[in-house]
Amino acid sequence: MAEVWTPLKLVAWTQGYFARSQVDAPRLTAEILLAHALGCDRVRLYLDFDKPIAEKELVAFRELVRRRAAGEPTAYLTGKKEFCGRTFKADRRALIPRPETELLVEAALAALPEEGLALDLCTGSGCVAITLALERPRARVLAVDLSPEALALAAENAAALGARVEFLAGDVYDPVPPDLRFDVVVANPPYVPTAEVPGLARELSHEPAMAIDGGEGGLAVAARLIAGAPAHLSAGGTLVVEMHESHRELFPRLCRAAGFAEARTRLDLAGLPRYVVATLPRV
Repeated sequence: MAEVWTPLKLVAWTQGYFARSQVDAPRLTAEILLAHALGCDRVRLYLDFDKPIAEKELVAFRELVRRRAAGEPTAYLTGKKEFCGRTFKADRRALIPRPETELLVEAALAALPEEGLALDLCTGSGCVAITLALERPRARVLAVDLSPEALALAAENAAALGARVEFLAGDVYDPVPPDLRFDVVVANPPYVPTAEVPGLARELSHEPAMAIDGGEGGLAVAARLIAGAPAHLSAGGTLVVEMHESHRELFPRLCRAAGFAEARTRLDLAGLPRYVVATLPRV
């Protein structure tokens, strides 16, 4: 007689399998993937904890488990990722939104007036620009990325969430209208030093390399981004840039050398240096 699988039994078995496969948050990941396979939310798994699961759903779930154990990120398997309380489409066209990048958004919002002008560089999935646009509906938000594929995903996310964002294709400031002066420039550029990329978590090998590999020292994009910011900011404008933890002292120095009056490193919830906030003189 074939074994009868229920949500409770599947979650328990998969949790153990994921733990042995060194998958992060094994129980949570098992719940997310099973809920996705069944087309329900995680709460429903426990409301129907003893309900037998159909063979078709078991087959779909087993394939998700196999791919996750092989290192494929959960967000790519489910096709979505939560960011700042909203659900964004996620796939291989762009980096998966991270919780620590929400701190970047908070810092940018603190500096963005209700009717201000914001520029998001290396926008990827568009999660930063879209969140700014939704939280400041009277502001004007522009977003830039070098990857046409990432921009297409960002545009899909903006349309799905009802955000007004102007997407521009190009390298850093190249496609930005030269007459515009922004209240805030925000960016999550590729910042991992090339030498460190091979040692990253296996999940990252599934994400776009151009969104991760920051070149020698991790500065190939970030240094240009910082140096060019003052020419695109209003007096008193703010630059917010996510960074590698090794840039804790370097980024503030680069900002001051570029003409910023103040530049401070901020920590994430784990206590690691995560981003720099720099402000231009007001006069």
